[in-house]
Amino acid sequence: MTDRLYYTDPHGREFDAVVARVERRDGRTVVMLDRTSFYPTSGGQPFDVGTLGGVRVIDVVDDEEGEVLHVVEDSVGADLGRPDAQPLQVGQRVHGVIAWPRRFDHMQQHTGQHVLSAAFDRLFGARTVSFHLGADVSTIDLARELKAADITAAEAEANRIVWEDRPVTIRFADAKEAESLKLRKPSAREGTLRLIEVDAFDLSACGGTHVARTGAIGIIAIASWERFKGGQRLEFLCGGRALARFRSQRDTLSAAMGLLSVSATDVPAAIERLLADAKGQKRAGTALQMELARYRAAEFAASAESTAGGRLVARAIDADAGGLKSLASAIAATPASPGYIVVLVSTSTPALVVVARSADVNVQANQVLAALTSRFGGRGGGKPDLAQGGGLSGSPQEILDAARAALLASLGPAL
Repeated sequence: MTDRLYYTDPHGREFDAVVARVERRDGRTVVMLDRTSFYPTSGGQPFDVGTLGGVRVIDVVDDEEGEVLHVVEDSVGADLGRPDAQPLQVGQRVHGVIAWPRRFDHMQQHTGQHVLSAAFDRLFGARTVSFHLGADVSTIDLARELKAADITAAEAEANRIVWEDRPVTIRFADAKEAESLKLRKPSAREGTLRLIEVDAFDLSACGGTHVARTGAIGIIAIASWERFKGGQRLEFLCGGRALARFRSQRDTLSAAMGLLSVSATDVPAAIERLLADAKGQKRAGTALQMELARYRAAEFAASAESTAGGRLVARAIDADAGGLKSLASAIAATPASPGYIVVLVSTSTPALVVVARSADVNVQANQVLAALTSRFGGRGGGKPDLAQGGGLSGSPQEILDAARAALLASLGPAL
């Protein structure tokens, strides 16, 4: 069983150990040591990375037998940072180095989670049911949903504990002794428990790595929250991650201020005005498009071909999907006896197609479109009176010829 140095010294960055075993598992080289400071993925916290004897450690796994498995890179040489790096051998004494920025980040987030969870529990009796430390953000899941004001209050309380720089200590107790202690969450583990205590604020059973004083957390910032499985999931950031998020949002806000020529506090109102203007312009554009469609519809309807099933308008025009649909609908609504069959194809590629017909015409527009997409690809759908599709790979003339053929098959007599 591996002696886990991080249990008593989570700040240890380097250590010496002896290689106990080297194996191939699932196509990867796995190294087991007599002792290690590398933390394996466990309890919601990701693994450490670093080097063993100059060989990169790329994953660390906690197996069922109590061993810590160090997954190392198979390649060796100068690209590893040490020209003398060699494959590890059983019995070899090796020097391990933890990638400290990653470890310290995890320590900040994990200790911050203890403090934040304790704040929710103390202030509102909201229990944390799970925790996840991700590569960019971390989350806690609360057993019940809280109001925004309560979340803000818990955040403030957590940061009070951070800024008081309280000691964070490690101690061990057996399961029986732990029952008499006021653990925030009872542990189901048997045997000796590792307890993390934030002075006069929180006591929890945990095998993760933590900072020595709460001040090292820096700050705890709740980024967002949402309903989740009958409770609430909160996204939070601590220390360096909170600073990185602040910088990103600062840069984004500065760019928005420059584009809108307003102060930071006026950005929301400026965006609201832009949205209102855009909606007004969209309504005006739609009205103009409909007006233009009516004029063009009259022109196209006047030059329609007489067919056995109705008056056919088959054209290729330069328009987007909205323009094709508006024009086709306007033509189909033009009074005539018999009514109109309309097939409009865009001049752009891949092509857009709209098929429409008047109420008195016995043509299924969706079936005509299905015949076109079956031949030219793309996708679409609709109803018997109006169907539209996109992504067709044929030329406008090829698509119009195929539409004529489809209509011929549905009408019987030649067009």
